[in-house]
Amino acid sequence: MTAALIVGACQGEDANEPPQQRAPQAVNIVPHEVGYETDTVRVEAVGTARARASATIQAEVAGEVVAVNFTAGDKVSRGDVLIRLESRAEQLAVEQAEVARADAQRLIDRYNRVSTPGVIAGNELDRAEAAYDAAEIDLRIARDALDDRTIRAPFSGHVGLTNIDPGARISPDTVLTRLDDRDVLYVDFPVPEQTFGRIGAGDIFQVEPFSNPDATYEAEVLTVDSSIDTQTRAYTVRTAIDNSEDQLRPGMSFRIGFELPGQQYPSVPEASIVWGGDGAFVWGVKDGETARVPVTIVNRMDGMVLVRGDLPEGSWIVEEGVQKVRQGTPVDMPVSRSPRPIANDGPTTGGQAAAQP
Repeated sequence: MTAALIVGACQGEDANEPPQQRAPQAVNIVPHEVGYETDTVRVEAVGTARARASATIQAEVAGEVVAVNFTAGDKVSRGDVLIRLESRAEQLAVEQAEVARADAQRLIDRYNRVSTPGVIAGNELDRAEAAYDAAEIDLRIARDALDDRTIRAPFSGHVGLTNIDPGARISPDTVLTRLDDRDVLYVDFPVPEQTFGRIGAGDIFQVEPFSNPDATYEAEVLTVDSSIDTQTRAYTVRTAIDNSEDQLRPGMSFRIGFELPGQQYPSVPEASIVWGGDGAFVWGVKDGETARVPVTIVNRMDGMVLVRGDLPEGSWIVEEGVQKVRQGTPVDMPVSRSPRPIANDGPTTGGQAAAQP
């Protein structure tokens, strides 16, 4: 009887002891160390070329054409005579004005040779000098009228087609030809607003003419427009293309495409992104446990995703095994994957032991 009581007492003591709590088992995952990469903005646009200087040539006055001194495509220099109009009346007016000026000068000289005081009244000399000044003005007017009968090139360039022949009568509204200085072509491109402030004078871009997609030319940025179009949300960038070999023409269209570096963002594998009811997130790993980190996708590139979120460089996330973890799940990371090299910062250093969180 005594032995039975002792056995019962021992069994009662075992029943009152609390059960031992077993630690949760760590989940195997494949981790990824967060690196930062620079986002890029791809810009593609089409622009139209214009000559560095361009002018529509017209006459100042009406008249009959007596000479056309160019052929379409000719290169002319500033001041070269392009067209002459009949100018006999204007030439006679110049000669008449020259005679009047010479006559006024002779009168002044005669008055000045008189040495006896009081013989020539002062007002007579004043009138003679005024007559000379008037004759000088008339001569300048006549010469200007004569110059208007000659149409000259306002700058160096190439002349275009003309429909004017000798004997034709023209008016100031008649278009005689077009003159283009095409040694340098200006090409304006519309660029999205988000690139404003990241393109400046002196930048070089490669452009392709639609007439020859296999050819490329360097376009140097000359200036950037001072405002942004409220309708297109773009601004204009003016570039210059060297056309000293005369292979291009004003009016040609060009395609431009380039990438601009943007901000730096955490780079994570695409497989690590998890979607929940409130958006995308990744499982971060800290002190051996997982924690939910909300992220916003910025850009996708080659299996990686640039995101915006609380992911410091060098922190760890779950790359594979996201379906096995929850908030606070302990994880075991037997294999660590090195982050992709960062273009701006160089490759990450440190062995496997150094890479553990």
